[in-house]
Parts: sequence; C-alpha cells; structure tokens
Amino acid sequence: MRDVVFTRASGWIPTVIREDGELRLMLAAGADANHDPRTFTFPIGEAHLAVIREDLARHLLLWSAVLPFCDAAGTRGRLDEDAAVALLDPVLLSLPADVDALFERIPWDRSRLVAHGAHIDLLERGQVCASMREASETPDGRRAQAYSADRRRAGRGVVLGPLDAAILSFTGQYLHGATIPRRLPDAVDPALLSEVMRVIATAEQASSGMRIGLDPRRGRRATDKREWDRVAEAVEAAVRGAHPELVDDAVRTVSFLMCSEVADRTRDLPVEDEAVVLGDHAGARRTRLTFTDDKEVEKRWQQGGPRTADAEFWEFVADRSASDNEVFTIEDETMGEGIQLHFYADSIARVTTLRKGVGGAEPEYRVEYGLVDGMSGYRTVVSAFVRGGCAGLDQHGPWMSDAAELERARRRRDAR
Repeated sequence: MRDVVFTRASGWIPTVIREDGELRLMLAAGADANHDPRTFTFPIGEAHLAVIREDLARHLLLWSAVLPFCDAAGTRGRLDEDAAVALLDPVLLSLPADVDALFERIPWDRSRLVAHGAHIDLLERGQVCASMREASETPDGRRAQAYSADRRRAGRGVVLGPLDAAILSFTGQYLHGATIPRRLPDAVDPALLSEVMRVIATAEQASSGMRIGLDPRRGRRATDKREWDRVAEAVEAAVRGAHPELVDDAVRTVSFLMCSEVADRTRDLPVEDEAVVLGDHAGARRTRLTFTDDKEVEKRWQQGGPRTADAEFWEFVADRSASDNEVFTIEDETMGEGIQLHFYADSIARVTTLRKGVGGAEPEYRVEYGLVDGMSGYRTVVSAFVRGGCAGLDQHGPWMSDAAELERARRRRDAR
C-alpha cells in the first residue's frame, strides 16, 4: 500500500510517500533498458519530512545530492539506499556551512539546482545554501542548458563576450554546437542585434557567388566537402579580419551558417538543375552510353530521354557508391571510348580503342591516366567526355600512359 504524504507542484521534485507504514522519499531518475523513467525510493524520518515540507531549498539540495546514486544504478541496478540515507541528516538538518562543506566532498547535480533558480555566482563559489535562497518549484530547463553549455566552454578555456553570446544565440547554437544553424534575430538582445548583423554581413560578402554542390559519391543529398571547406575558410578569414575580438566559437557558428545557406541553394535541386547552377549549359552529344560500377552493375542511357547523360550518371553513382564500390565507368561502345573514375584516389583513366578485335584477335586499347581535383573536377571531366569523348578531355590533362607514373604524381599531390 502506497500513499502520497507530500508532493510539490513540479512532478519531478522527489515526493514523500508512506509505504507499508514507512516514510520513504520517491524520485524518478535515469531510464531502464526500454528508455522508460526509473523510480527509486529510500527511507526517511519524520524530522526529514518536516524540513522537506518547509524548506524548498533543502529539498532541492537533497535531490541534487541523491541523483548521482540514481545514475550509478544504471538501467537495472539497485539504488544504494544506505548511501542515500547517509545524506539525510547532513543535507537536511546541518548548519549551512556544514552543508556547503559536504557539497565540496560529494558528487551532486549542478544543473538541477540551476534549473530551479540557484544563484550561479554563489553556486560557483561553493555557497550552495546561499545560492538557493530564491529557489523556485518551477524549473527553467533552458537556464540549466545554458549553464551546462557555458561550463563545457569554460572547460575548453572559452569565455564568451556579449557579442559572442549574441551571435551564438542568433544561429541557435548557444546551447548545442551540433544544432543546424539558422537565423533567429528574436533570440538576440535588440541592443546587440545591429552588431550581430554587421558580422553576418561580413560573412555574406565573403561567401557571395560561392557554391557548394552535391557529392553523389556519398549519397543523393551529401554536400561536396571540399567546396564546403572552401566556403568555410573564406568566411572565417573575412570575419576574423573584420572582427578580431570574436572567439573561435562565434566565428565558426557564422561560418557554419553561411555554408548551410550556400549548400541549401543547390541541395534540393535535381542534378540537371544543379549542373546549370554550376555553370554547365551545353547539351549532350553522345547518343548512347553505358554506366557500370565495380560490382558489375550496369545502367544504359540513350539520347532523347527525359534526362541528360550527366544527370543519369551521377544518380547512378549516388545510388551505388560505397566504401567497397568506388570505381565507375562510362563507355561509348559506338565510338570505342570510355572513362574510368577512381573515387578512392581522385584519379581517372581514359580508354580509346585503337583496333577492334577481329578474327579472334584481342582488341588494342590506349589507356591514359590523369589526376582529378575533387568532385568539381569529376563533374568537369564527365561533362567533357559526354560532350566530346576522349578528345574532349585533352585540355583536362596532363595525361600519363604509365600507371606507376600516375601513382608518383598522386603521391606528390597528396604530399602538398
């Protein structure tokens, strides 16, 4: 038989119950293997109940001190009741100075106290009792999140100035750096908004005209990392030059915002439209092409269909590319030409048929190798081949006839 003896307005603050005639403190904390909240109880006395009823601050301090034991219990373990009971008198019945001294020796949940109104400066100085004088039953979860975020930054040696904090709030990344950035002017103190917008204007100017295309090698919606990094470097250099007082966290969040916005200009466009955005306006001249991957999967394209050869090929790559499938081929059987793309090495081979096999004789091919500058380079050579065959690739060399020479060139490039 369980009866509620005392509870507060916030359902998460521990409740006093009477179970089988015994007073117990009940609290929900952590989660079980099914991600449902776990409930723990441990015995208390009448004197403890009296303090819990009358003193919200002591009640919250006890909760903060007991929570680490709940965390230690994990998803299936038992609460260490003896350890929890041992905290009752020191937290609830001791003098404030003794409580402060206790909290210097034991683990406790800071964010819980901050959420319920703890004075942060006093809390940081170890005056936990004094910090809870204006404690509230109603929690402010966002205040606790901001406190935790500031502590994480402090652990990295980062202290935000007012403008730094305003910029992080503007992008929505004050609490969580992994959050996708966006523009939230209402989250900024109006007195600082104009300064924030000057920083944003600097970043916009630095990234004006830049593009971040898709990278089909990594799936249908992945962005080109090299182009992303290029935009990020340009923005960060400009912002640091114009606003040297900003900390790195603020500069990076502006860079992240600009890169996200630049990428959004093309991310949702079909591949054909993306090619137009990237400056490709020519029409295809091949009439029939065959695409293959390293798993011997084949796809055919023929002129007159609804999509360009480029679009069909890069869609094939997006669907098939994987860590164990990084070699793709485009072949024009009619012309006896083809190219092979080596995504693992940023290189390409062009193959020209010099003599077809007749009467059982083996055909003769000329194979030439070249280096490719990332995804934009691959787009260029694919487009050039589709429109002009192997001859259309002449200007995209140098071309090497020896695979060993290609490997030496690749190593020299990577060393740079």
